[in-house]
Amino acid sequence: MGKVTGFMEFERLDEGYEPVEKRVKNYKEFVIGLNTEQAKQQGARCMDCGTPFCNNGCPVNNIIPDFNDLVYRGRAEDWKAAIAVLHSTNNFPEFTGRICPAPCEAACTLNVNDDAVGIKSIEHAIIDRAWEEGWVTPRPAKLKTGKTVAVVGSGPAGLAAAQQLARAGHAVTVFEKNDRVGGLLRYGIPDFKMEKSHIDRRVTQMEAEGVVFRTGVLVADLGEGSKVTNWAKESISPEELKSQFDAVLLAGGAEASRDLPVPGRDLQGIHFAMEFLPQQNKVNAGDKLKGQIRADGKHVIVIGGGDTGSDCVGTSNRHGAKSVTQFELMPQPPEVEDRPLTWPYWPIKLRTSSSHEEGCERAFAIATKEFLGEKGKLTGVKTVKVEWSGGKMTEVPGSEQVLKADLVFLAMGFVSPVATILDAFGVAKDARGNAKATTDFTGGYATNVPKVFAAGDMRRGQSLVVWAIREGRQAARAVDEFLMGASELPR
Repeated sequence: MGKVTGFMEFERLDEGYEPVEKRVKNYKEFVIGLNTEQAKQQGARCMDCGTPFCNNGCPVNNIIPDFNDLVYRGRAEDWKAAIAVLHSTNNFPEFTGRICPAPCEAACTLNVNDDAVGIKSIEHAIIDRAWEEGWVTPRPAKLKTGKTVAVVGSGPAGLAAAQQLARAGHAVTVFEKNDRVGGLLRYGIPDFKMEKSHIDRRVTQMEAEGVVFRTGVLVADLGEGSKVTNWAKESISPEELKSQFDAVLLAGGAEASRDLPVPGRDLQGIHFAMEFLPQQNKVNAGDKLKGQIRADGKHVIVIGGGDTGSDCVGTSNRHGAKSVTQFELMPQPPEVEDRPLTWPYWPIKLRTSSSHEEGCERAFAIATKEFLGEKGKLTGVKTVKVEWSGGKMTEVPGSEQVLKADLVFLAMGFVSPVATILDAFGVAKDARGNAKATTDFTGGYATNVPKVFAAGDMRRGQSLVVWAIREGRQAARAVDEFLMGASELPR
């Protein structure tokens, strides 16, 4: 694949970033993608490795060597063929090409002892050119089945399933509780990582394929005191959905945030990350929002070292925070992974995001003991250093300290989907609170409730966008088989 000696001739070329001082002044994307020649050179680095581990490293099993080779060939017809290859496994490469952590690159054979092929950057280049050239067009079904499907949730799992089912000829209606389509892609991932126009043009394509979107409609209820973002103006019951549709697919996100019940948790100024991030998305969309959580001139502490925490860092910097500090409970990982030990699996190593580069202090192996405040308002955080041994955490004596804090964001992940929604449908849950359903080839994604299916975060728990797309596609096939007795949709 690519050029036989390309991996020896060319070095990896990463995508560029706009300067920090420029990009923190707005919420626009700042990644500078590869041009045609740069992408061709990166495609040339793909090895004819015999067993392409990248395919299995990718959750949607992208046929990576094939589109790398086509980009290397470089003719317009080759690029057009490349997007056909990419779309054969991935409905939305413009999403994954921007926000996927690229487990495919960790599994790249070249990554054993060199820098991996820039697979993600090539994917990004292919889909962006495809939109520019007008190669992405609606693909409505030639024949209608007369069957109806309700998809609950318009995140990547729901969108992927809806598109596949519509192309199979079913009448698909997507229900979204918020006022715009996209789920956590829309109200969660910052615009500077993925502008929402990418969602909008996919919605336009899907509407042309027959998908109906009903926004502002909450299915069931979220429960009293829920902190989950909800801009619904009406609701519909599970009974109504089951009576009106031939099948129902639950594809909502894992929106139940993990809390930190330490003394002082009720002080003003402590928020879940998913209270903070959706508000900025909504303001960026042009809406007015009263009481927006702002970090202007404040000392911000982000508790949680993952992507959601990083998103809070980047957004706080754009607000003009006085300082931003991010806590991680685990010890600092090595800067370079032990490749002979970890390849082709996803390695644990220190990852510095673009948001960290914009300004952030990072503290590892640190636990929060107490939130401190005056007159009901947060003023500081009492912490303690911790040590890990045999999987157990112990506090380091004499390491307690107090850090000034005006604003704290809890970004420690998500424990499960919203339980009240699953309970309203009567869906059985696994030990982690997710909808209980297998991924088996036969009968997969079906819950214990007749004609009700579950996929994405609703079934597997908090995960990546690329895993949600995979589950949405596979669930679509399962629903199609349930409705028609057989399916020609890819799995």
